Formats: sequence, C-alpha cells, structure tokens
Amino acid sequence: MRGLGNPVQFRSPAGPRRGLPQPCGELSAGVLEVLGDSAGAPVPNVPDEADPAGRDLQLALHTCYGLHYAGFDGVDEDWEWDPELLRLRAELERRFLTALRSDVGNDRDLDIELDALLTVPTVEAGVAAFLQDRGQPWQVREYFAHRSILHHQEADPYAWMIPRLRGRAKAALVAVEFDEFGGGHADRIHQQLYANLLAGAGMDPSYLFYLDAVPAQMLAIVNMMSLFGLHRGLRGAGIGHFAAVEITSSPASRRMVGALERLHADPACIRFYREHVEADAVHEQLMRREVIGDLLRTEPELRTSIAFGIGATGLLEDRFSEHVLACWRGNRTSLFIEEAVDAGGKFDRLLANEQ
Repeated sequence: MRGLGNPVQFRSPAGPRRGLPQPCGELSAGVLEVLGDSAGAPVPNVPDEADPAGRDLQLALHTCYGLHYAGFDGVDEDWEWDPELLRLRAELERRFLTALRSDVGNDRDLDIELDALLTVPTVEAGVAAFLQDRGQPWQVREYFAHRSILHHQEADPYAWMIPRLRGRAKAALVAVEFDEFGGGHADRIHQQLYANLLAGAGMDPSYLFYLDAVPAQMLAIVNMMSLFGLHRGLRGAGIGHFAAVEITSSPASRRMVGALERLHADPACIRFYREHVEADAVHEQLMRREVIGDLLRTEPELRTSIAFGIGATGLLEDRFSEHVLACWRGNRTSLFIEEAVDAGGKFDRLLANEQ
C-alpha cells in the first residue's frame, strides 16, 4: 500500500496450514501440548474458574475448531474426531454458549432485531467509521490483522448449514455462498481477495498468520461462527448470524472504501471492500426474504433461535469494537502482543506509525 506501508515479501510456509499457536494460559497450553504430540499428555479438563470470554478458553476452543478447517502443520489429522478432544471441545462450547445466552437473553423479537440491523449508525459508531474519519495507517493494519482470522475462513462455517436446510432457504443460501466462493473463479474467492489485501498492505497473507496477535474479542466472533455452523441444533442461530453479517456488511464496507481511498491504499485493499459493498447489498435481500422468510414458513419454531444469533453477533461485535476503539483512543495497540509472543518482532510493522 502506498499509504499504509510498502509491500513486503514474506517466506510463507508451503500449503494452506500454519503451525500451532502460542499458548496464553493453562487451558490452551494443555490443548497445544496434546496436539504437539507430547508423549502421553492427557487431554485437559476445563477448570471451574475458566472465563468463557477470556483468551485462554477462546484460544483453546479456536484450536479445537481449527482441526475441522485446514488443520495445523505437524498435527495428526486423526485428532479431528478424537473422542477425548471432542469431550473437551463440548465442554468449552457449553461454557461459551451458556455465557452467550445469559448475556444476550431469550426475549428478543426477531422483527425488531432485523429492523435494527438496517439502522445506519452515527459517524462516531464503529471501527469502520473511526477509520474513515480519522484512522491512521497503523490502525488500519491492525484492523486488517484482527479480521484476517475471520476472512481466512470467510463463508466456510456457513457451508455446514447447507445440508440442514430445504427448498428456497437452501437455494438462496447456496446462491450467497456461490458469490462468497468467487462464483467458480478461484481468484475471486473472498478469502483470496483478503489475502491479496494483506499483501497489498505490506502484511503477511499466510493462513492465520496473525492468530497469535488477536485478542479474545476477535477469537470469540470466529468461534461463534464455528459453533453455530457445526451444530444442527443451532442452525437457526447460524442463519441469524449470517443474516446480521450480510445486512450490516455493505454500509461498513463502504466506510472502509472511504478510509482506504483517503489513505491512498493499494488497489487490492480497496477491491476487497468494494466487492462487499456490491455483493452484500444483494445478499442482504436473499438472506432476509428468501432464507429467513422460507425458514420461518417451514420451521417457525426457529424464530427465537434466529433472533438469538442476531443478538449474539451484535453483542460480540460491540465488544470487539469497544476494545479496539478504547485502545486506539488511548494511542495504544489493540493487538494481543506480549514479549513471549513477539520475540521475533513479527508484528513490529503493524505498530509503526507511518504517515
């Protein structure tokens, strides 16, 4: 990017995988020890005092979910369906979901939730608005690092919902997914467009490269997507989440285009968000009218679950925004960077306040 830093050449590992992340607590360390092929290391239990919103639990859960995506270099693929690891994952999910249900509540009205998604926030609200108005290059790069954990798996968890739908709802969801996966063109897959964005910003486009740098608030958003996608009983929540993303994406992406044009960003960065301005405006109608509309006609009992998915998405996105904006307004990094994690200086470029 001309305005965000010069493109950088990185030596990326072969293939789509990355190595295991760095642990950040006793629970994540236990999971990583098991997957790291330590002889006889037992699958850990979840301590009673484990914080469902804390980074230790969220990283442990994200690592378990990672086995259902591309996996990790050096980790035996048989771990994906190991009964003891699945037992641990189920307990992590139970803690996370219980906390989400408690915080979101069970009395949300679906029509009100959907209408609220269409309300354009004030110029002071949200990370995209902040970046459009006053964002600095280092803050844009931090935001790219945060979102890379999501966009490297963009649309993947929603594909798990396809066999759980029927009729118009299934057809409409597949139509949205077809666009997300590039309409049959590998170079247009949204995951690839985000990798191009990272490269254009002078950042490493490797799969989950910045996982060690993202805080609990970002991990929770991505874990929610996997949780809803992997469980048939949460398909309503998954549809609610997907609808919330598609309905709110276009206005936020438009603001990101404005921010990047103001900073004279590389065209690859602008292309990613411009694609979402156009595509998600169409996806919004498909999700609301075709997917949700048909699902409510055939399975009206999912109304509460859909509303919960929308509410959970808003809650976790708000927590992420509050964390990031509080850090930036205090002129400090919003990334999770400790000396042990950043011993090699991998993320120094993100923190360079280039003008």
